Amino acid sequence: MAVDMNMTVLIVDDYKTMLRIIENLLKQLGFKNIAQATDGSMALKMMHEGSFGLVISDWNMEPMTGLQLLKAVRADAKLRATPFIMITAESKVENVAAAKEAGVNNYIVKPFNAETLKTKISAVLGAF
Repeated sequence: MAVDMNMTVLIVDDYKTMLRIIENLLKQLGFKNIAQATDGSMALKMMHEGSFGLVISDWNMEPMTGLQLLKAVRADAKLRATPFIMITAESKVENVAAAKEAGVNNYIVKPFNAETLKTKISAVLGAF
């Protein structure tokens, strides 16, 4: 299955520099439509208003964390199937387990590069 490079990818991070870095990496990989949210509640609102083929979210955000966002997405029948990749500086086993239990599709530990991002996206969406 080929990845649709025209789908909209939603990146969620409360750190504007990180949003810019992830957006640049996604553009390098060939994605054309990238939306940004600065916290989980903003992302959830955007997901209810639009259609996203992939969500890439930071874990540590206020007031709604990436894990809370993931749980809200998985609890919503309309959004449940949306592929979700979590990014965090934390590589604690219990965090990875909590994210998996909540239904995350993949997990990236900072720092990472375009190749890592491509590998993780390919594992979720298929090769591109």
